Amino acid sequence: MSLRQASLLRPRFVLRHVNGFALRQGPSFHSIATRNQQSRAAGKTWSETDNTPTVPFIINGNNYYAKKSFDVVSPVTGEVTHRCGSASVEDADAAVDAAAEAFKTWRRSTPSHRRDIFLKAADLIEKKGDELAQIMSSETGAAAPWALFNINTAADLTRDAAGRISSIEGSFPTLMDPDTSGIVLREPYGVVLSVAPWNATYILPARSMVGPVAAGNTAILKASELAPRTMFALISIFHEAGLPNGVMNMIAHDRESAAEVTAALIANPLVRKVNFTGSTNVGKAIGRLAGEHLKPVLLELGGKAPAIVWEDADLDLAAKKCAFGALFHGGQTCMATERIIVHKNVKAQFQEKLKAAVNELYPSNGPGAILINETAVKRNKALVEDATSKGATVLLGDVSVSEARKAELRPVLLDNVTPDMDIYKTETFGPTVALYEVETEEQALELANDTEYGLTSAVFTEDLKRGLRFARGIESGAVHINDMTVHDEAVLPHGGTKSSGFGRFNATAGLDEWVRTKTITFKN
Repeated sequence: MSLRQASLLRPRFVLRHVNGFALRQGPSFHSIATRNQQSRAAGKTWSETDNTPTVPFIINGNNYYAKKSFDVVSPVTGEVTHRCGSASVEDADAAVDAAAEAFKTWRRSTPSHRRDIFLKAADLIEKKGDELAQIMSSETGAAAPWALFNINTAADLTRDAAGRISSIEGSFPTLMDPDTSGIVLREPYGVVLSVAPWNATYILPARSMVGPVAAGNTAILKASELAPRTMFALISIFHEAGLPNGVMNMIAHDRESAAEVTAALIANPLVRKVNFTGSTNVGKAIGRLAGEHLKPVLLELGGKAPAIVWEDADLDLAAKKCAFGALFHGGQTCMATERIIVHKNVKAQFQEKLKAAVNELYPSNGPGAILINETAVKRNKALVEDATSKGATVLLGDVSVSEARKAELRPVLLDNVTPDMDIYKTETFGPTVALYEVETEEQALELANDTEYGLTSAVFTEDLKRGLRFARGIESGAVHINDMTVHDEAVLPHGGTKSSGFGRFNATAGLDEWVRTKTITFKN
């Protein structure tokens, strides 16, 4: 199925008010109980002014309606599809209190108990796949293949974490003093703050939450203001699977409240570790805030992924993989192929095959990619216009054309890009990709590494030794030989180097992120 052929899915249902379980009545939860009583009394599943549904938070297992809300606009229609509550600092603190209270018992839960909940949640994610895909497509403009990829991967991540829970184990080292013994335990941190973006709206929230919670932590998901309904649906599934109240919580806020609410969450002494997936600029700010409060942080940030196409490569394969890697979900992933570095001897031939592959994904008589909003379109057009004004050549596409929708943009393929152009260094996060020409392996590596980013990369060659040489030389968290740069599996650690962040999600490395050691010694 091509991206063009995949029809955008439409939502068939509206949000419902779910009362959930009884709230705790201790002082930490008083504000939550009061607010929810008011919400139920007012019937605030819907806004007071019209029939636009409002997405609530999930705090202590309950739907929680904030005093303030904001509009969520669909990039597909350009219209408001629903609203979402906008958290205050008080709301954020209430979510932390709920998570801290739940941690007291969740940390002592057995591996088999956690495993069973996660396995049921994974099954439910798959069972509700059509419903989840409709929500994601309506809210973010995701085409069917991208939505289904998100759903399947989220289920895989959850199932994989379930299977690894029992592997968390300590050690019993032999000490120098024969009369003294030691035990090294591995314990969860406590409350974890997880911040996930809108672009992979099931994968990224899932991995930000399942690792910490599988390891015995409790967590708060700070959902993207561009995709709160999608993330609400995901967290609701874990509660449906039997997750105790307070173990997973979810809040969101409008853009104007971001700095205040995020700073309050990180500063809260009950929050013990932070993970953030998003732009490098925001990641740096998160890192600074965490550093001020001496809190560890896992960061998965931006990318400018290179794909090296060598003269012995299967050019048909390389063209298809590079086109798909650059344009999947409109290029709106941190792993998207942004730079294609081609050997001089095959550049002309590869260039034609690449254009054909792009046209197969986005035919000239069909629509372009749906980006998250009009701002993303304008950003990509500005990068292309800057490049062409400085001598770059457009091989495919025309940014001067206005598409049917404001958030729509057709792919653009550039050549003759030089370091003085903004696009040389800047992550486009859209369907815009540039070709570069080299003659030697040294030149290819120098160009591939001439970026502040280092998340993922690809190499196309029929010589495995050469591929491994490139893989060792490229500064990135992953290198995919004869495959596209977009590759994420539950069994593979995922993370970057340089300004693409540090720490790892997924697999054993992703579980190890969420436990710390405690040393105990005693006399025999």
